[in-house]
Amino acid sequence: MVKLLAPAVLPLLLVGLAVCLLSCGETPPSPAPTTVPIETVRVSGAWALYPLMLRWAEEYQKLHPQVQVGVWAGGSGKGAGDAFDGVVDIGMVSRDIYPEEERRGAFWVAVAKDAALPVANAGNPVAQDLAARGLTRDQFVALWLEDKDAAWGPFVARPKVREMVRVYTRSDVCGAAEAWAQYLGKRQEDLLGTGIHGDPRMAEAVAKDPLAIGFNNLNYAYDPATDRPAAGLMPVPIDTDGDGRISESESFYDTRTGLKRAIAAGLYPSPPARELNLLTNGKPEGLTREFLLWILTDGQRYVDEAGYVELPQQRLTGALQKLD
Repeated sequence: MVKLLAPAVLPLLLVGLAVCLLSCGETPPSPAPTTVPIETVRVSGAWALYPLMLRWAEEYQKLHPQVQVGVWAGGSGKGAGDAFDGVVDIGMVSRDIYPEEERRGAFWVAVAKDAALPVANAGNPVAQDLAARGLTRDQFVALWLEDKDAAWGPFVARPKVREMVRVYTRSDVCGAAEAWAQYLGKRQEDLLGTGIHGDPRMAEAVAKDPLAIGFNNLNYAYDPATDRPAAGLMPVPIDTDGDGRISESESFYDTRTGLKRAIAAGLYPSPPARELNLLTNGKPEGLTREFLLWILTDGQRYVDEAGYVELPQQRLTGALQKLD
């Protein structure tokens, strides 16, 4: 006959068993090795730099597995503000650094170049005319700075086309809007139109609206997989000499590669082409400085393939000297 142990005895036996296992050479399993990095770099800001920074973060972490680079987009204003407030270590700023930011102790280095460019819906009622004629700076001024209704037809010498233009601008404080406004002789707060937050939403809004015109940074206006304009979008050529046609020297919008070459050669207006900056609150030290040094040296190999324009070597050398 089997006797059942009293309930009070069972816990004592379990404890004894555990002690025996520990004292008889049995080793408890080691904890799984931790994968949590012991060092971090936090980066936020410009949508323009976001795709490139993601690539830099990925490659840097491969070289330094103990480092985690966190990247968030939200516009140049957010990047600068986050850096000054200590929320992040580096702010991505796709515009010139303001004098008031310099007075607050901003330190920055330029790391690449791209451009904001006007985009319309690919199904625009005058799409072929836009591609052949483009729009002049004065016509862009009329669209974004003059508070009046406008039809598409008169912009391309087709007065019978009466569909009304729907203008979009950026609602977030961003380098793209500032660069586009500077090209038109104003500041971002002067731009008219329906406000859209961020590059992805701007591209989506224009692609859904056949009568829309907006502006996007280079890497949101084109599909990186095909090098062609993103689905639903058509870059609107800028008629820089105002002769009512897009000449051979102005015709470089069919591919992202072609526009990048035009930016590098100075054929595309600057602004809205501009340098992209990384900003810190005071001169960086430690891991933040090491990350910036890598971006300006080995990290530059990823600039072109990520869809950006490389800076001249002397510009990069100046930034390295500034870090030293």
